[in-house]
Amino acid sequence: MAVHERIRKLTYDDYARIPDDGQRHEILDGEHYVTPAPVPRHQIVLMELVSRLYPWVKDHRLGLVLVSPSDVLFSAHDIVQPDILFISKKRMRILKEKNVQGAPDLVIEILSESTRRLDERIKPGLYERSGVLEYWIFDPFRRKTRLLRQAGEHLQQVAELSAEAGDVLTMPLLPGLEIPLAEVFPG
Repeated sequence: MAVHERIRKLTYDDYARIPDDGQRHEILDGEHYVTPAPVPRHQIVLMELVSRLYPWVKDHRLGLVLVSPSDVLFSAHDIVQPDILFISKKRMRILKEKNVQGAPDLVIEILSESTRRLDERIKPGLYERSGVLEYWIFDPFRRKTRLLRQAGEHLQQVAELSAEAGDVLTMPLLPGLEIPLAEVFPG
């Protein structure tokens, strides 16, 4: 008879002890995931998005935009560092001194080859269960964006937009904001 050792799920305390090594560390369902630092294409998309989101949110006094690395704790066993997140004034109570504790209104992930599986397959379920209202997945390699929006208790894909089609990203959470994807993705 084989005896299997029960593996303990990692917690935020374990996460806080991980040394800063220039890589992204996240804990999903108690399991540690490590991904390398983002490539330049990823960072270009990140900067283009932040340069549009941050001033809009600030000028309209809608809440707060944060960029990675910013720890978001959904539970003792679920700690992520989304590329970009938006917290509305209504949810500002989740912002704590050292981290965000709870669901931001909007989470944005920019795919890289090392994060694709996590961002497309594992994180949507976590974001859905945790109450994230919108989840945007930017694919800088395909120059496309998928928008998932909370519908009832589920995140459902409401659109897939592309730079080639000349699509412009808009959202109900930030009325009036328009982001032309051709300006976000590097040529």
